[in-house]
Amino acid sequence: MPVFKSSRRVACWLRTAEAMKLAFSLLCENPCRQTALTTFFREYLYHSLNHFQDLEWVVFAGANQDIGLEHPRLRYIRQFPANDRMTERLIADHFRVGPLARKQGAAGLFTIGFVPVRARLPVFMGVNSLQHLNKDNRVGWLRQRYRYWNVARGVHHASIVIANSEFTAAQLRTAHPQCIPKLLVSHEGTLLEFTPVRAPGETEAVKAALGLEPGYLLWVSNFYHYKQAPLLLEGYADLPRELRGRMPLVMIGGDWDGGQAAAQAVINARGIQDNVKLLGWVDFKWLAPLYRHARAYVLASREETFGRTITEALSCGAPCVLHDIPIMHEISGGRALIIDFNQRHTVKQSLQRVFEDEALIGRLRREGLEQAKKFSFERMAVQRVGAALDWLSKHRG
Repeated sequence: MPVFKSSRRVACWLRTAEAMKLAFSLLCENPCRQTALTTFFREYLYHSLNHFQDLEWVVFAGANQDIGLEHPRLRYIRQFPANDRMTERLIADHFRVGPLARKQGAAGLFTIGFVPVRARLPVFMGVNSLQHLNKDNRVGWLRQRYRYWNVARGVHHASIVIANSEFTAAQLRTAHPQCIPKLLVSHEGTLLEFTPVRAPGETEAVKAALGLEPGYLLWVSNFYHYKQAPLLLEGYADLPRELRGRMPLVMIGGDWDGGQAAAQAVINARGIQDNVKLLGWVDFKWLAPLYRHARAYVLASREETFGRTITEALSCGAPCVLHDIPIMHEISGGRALIIDFNQRHTVKQSLQRVFEDEALIGRLRREGLEQAKKFSFERMAVQRVGAALDWLSKHRG
């Protein structure tokens, strides 16, 4: 498999040629629901602009979609809706964005998970989700078929297919082997705000704003069914009452397709209402402090293609307790407590160990911080945009 990278030839070309213009469609994000895409898009664009001084971006975003980035070499086009109006967004992304990007002078288009039906220019497709390969993902038959068609068509027509992990790449190679010659593996990064260093007065601020003392278990995710919150809650409920009182479970995230109701049903049935704190989505400024004050971060998800919250937790020095699937091993580098959340007794024993074993906690903190250094948004942006510029330099004219 070829390795894509930003070559000397690309760097020289950018210094001597006119500014290169690329396009990026952000419309796949729903601006009404908080996800990791907002920061992903911002860091992607920011670091590419910072590294490639002759690069310009044409960015398609919804009228109410704000990623918090303005730049002289970045122009937003807001005439199409984002994913809060799904049907209109799909029509725009598949039929209107590509031709307009070309009309605006873009040499290529970056997308997440698709190639437009009317592309009219080279497309560099990122793959951040493989839910279409899971028959038990509860997204509905029609949506699953659409996603499978979208990715299958995309990997065939894309100029570069960008996987966000080795696990994702392996899945793509098996399901869509035609993408192998143009596959780039490029891990996502972690925001610089996620560090183990507590700000002065941070502990008191967390207590005053969120009512939390240090030493809780932390969950950070929307309540998607594949995140398996009920499995975590069942194992947690098996802990002794006194231990739960000293190590509450704090859950940050919004509802999705009844997932929070399923979690609440377990909470009610097991009588652990006093030990589980459902805070919804909190202001972004509290996420890093929440990780820093946690006894451990817990993630029972049965499927991920990367798992950004893992790298955030590692970067903040929070030990991780993760479900035993391949991606958890890849991203954590084994610097985590990896267990089968389907085994309630194992969950109980592991969480009790997290509470009692200071040597384990110390080791996971130290090793996790070392692992976290491997993930950089700057590296990600340079790899991905560099690969696109390299492709364009080979095929221009």
